[in-house]
Amino acid sequence: PNGTLRINTSVGAAHQAMPVFIAFLERYPEMKLDIVTEGRLIDIVVEGFDAGIRLAETVPQDMIAVPFGDRQRFAVVGSPAYFAQHAPPRTPDELNQHRCIRTRMPSGSIWQWEFERHGETVRIDGKGAMTLDEAGLMLDAARAGIGLWFLWEWTVAADLEAGTLVRVLEDWTPPLDGLCLYYPGRRHAPAGLRALVAMIRE
Repeated sequence: PNGTLRINTSVGAAHQAMPVFIAFLERYPEMKLDIVTEGRLIDIVVEGFDAGIRLAETVPQDMIAVPFGDRQRFAVVGSPAYFAQHAPPRTPDELNQHRCIRTRMPSGSIWQWEFERHGETVRIDGKGAMTLDEAGLMLDAARAGIGLWFLWEWTVAADLEAGTLVRVLEDWTPPLDGLCLYYPGRRHAPAGLRALVAMIRE
C-alpha cells in the first residue's frame, strides 16, 4: 500500500495509538499518516478523513468499528500533600467536600465526573479553584496539590507507580470499553486502511 491516510482522533487516543502508527510506517514505508487531534467529535466522512479513533461508546452506529487496545478505566487522583490535609473521599458524594480540578470540554461545557458501582450511577460536578482544558496542565495541578482530578487511568499510571499521585474511589470506576478505529462501511476502504486494520487486529 501507498498514499496518505487521514485519521481523526483525540490527543489521548493518539498517544495510545502511537506505537501502532510507528510500526505501521516501518512496515509500509510508502505510506504516510496525517493524524489530526481534537477533542470534539466530527463526521469523519464530511470532514474528509479515512478513519477515526475514539472510545467505542462514541463511534457512530453506521461505522465499521475495530477494537483497539485494552479496556479503559477512569481514576480519581490527588497528591500526597493534598491528602495530608484532606481525608480521602469514600463515596463520590464526599467529593463535594473536596477541591476538584475541573475540565472544560471543547464545547465549553464542564465535564461531569461519572461513577458506577453495583448498578448505581452517580454524576458529580466537582467544585474547585481551577478549571483547565489541557491534560498536561491538569496533571501539573494535581501533582502540586491543587485538588483532585478525574481522568483516564493510563494517563497517571507512572505517577501512581512512583507515588507522586494517590488513587481514591477505585471501586467506583469499573472498566469501560476501550478505543476503536472506525471507518465508513459504505465506501471502498483504501489498501492502506485495510493494512492498518489488519495490523490492529494482530
